[in-house]
Amino acid sequence: MSYGRPPGLPIVDAMTPPVLVLPGPVTRDEVRGLSDDVRALLRTSGARVVVCDVAGLGPPGLATVDVLARLQLAARRAGGRIRLRDPDPALGALLDLVGLRFETEGQVEEREPALGVEEAVEPGDPAV
Repeated sequence: MSYGRPPGLPIVDAMTPPVLVLPGPVTRDEVRGLSDDVRALLRTSGARVVVCDVAGLGPPGLATVDVLARLQLAARRAGGRIRLRDPDPALGALLDLVGLRFETEGQVEEREPALGVEEAVEPGDPAV
């Protein structure tokens, strides 16, 4: 038996992932509560991703890396993951340094330019 495709576009469930805002410097005492929040957001929303807004964390340090690693672990154990929103460039460098990879909102893929495409044109260059 075969099944024909229904006409039109496929039905897509456009779901906005829940957001957890990490306020100011997070202490070790707050990590357990934040991990519980991540698990609860994954469970109640049915989403596979929790967006962590890290813009308010301040200057990154190893304590920040520890918090993010623990939140990612909590999310993975609950069947999901976290995505970072508005990370400081220094935080991205620090996470790379310690070998942790996080998905970032709005992250642009680094690709090679297409063949035959010039990035800059000097005045007087002939048209191609």
